[in-house]
Amino acid sequence: MFMTQLDFPGHDILVARIDQAVGQGNVNAITDALRSTLCELIHDDRVQLPDCVFEAVDGHYARRELYVSKEHGYSVIAMTWGPGQGTPIHDHSGMWCVEGVWSGELEICQYELVEQEKERFHFRSAGAMQAGTGSAGSLIPPHEYHTIRNPNQDNIAVSLHIYRGCMTCCSTFQPVGDDWYQRSSKELGLDKVA
Repeated sequence: MFMTQLDFPGHDILVARIDQAVGQGNVNAITDALRSTLCELIHDDRVQLPDCVFEAVDGHYARRELYVSKEHGYSVIAMTWGPGQGTPIHDHSGMWCVEGVWSGELEICQYELVEQEKERFHFRSAGAMQAGTGSAGSLIPPHEYHTIRNPNQDNIAVSLHIYRGCMTCCSTFQPVGDDWYQRSSKELGLDKVA
């Protein structure tokens, strides 16, 4: 895991605005404030993410850590989605998260947990959305099961994710038939930053 704190134009603006939103108190107020803040920051020309976050990685979407707050504990991860890259159904290990599309377009599909039998989970689709540049959403446990995919076959997409803490692992779910899925644990690494 890389613990690089990147310096980029607008870094201090981004951190100050996120700090302000995180100070709202309860989870719903925090995520509401972060969604609004993230939408504004995406359109703020003073904030320019590092060039490396606009470079895809072959074989998987890239996760690049931009900032970890020692005071508040949250982390900011930029994700780069190459053409067609995406995730299986996964959770966020019980952490809230606010995700915004910085560039491009993403398809987000949410799932509702219907039933669980040990490590087998029965999910029902709870809707899909196409999220374009400047949009943001939040995931608050227990409503955290979802997939993310770049539907574009030619261009990359970039999203910014603000997690309650440092998300180093999650559960992923692989289909076993009839809307049942097998859970497995996945360690989450970080890609190098330039």
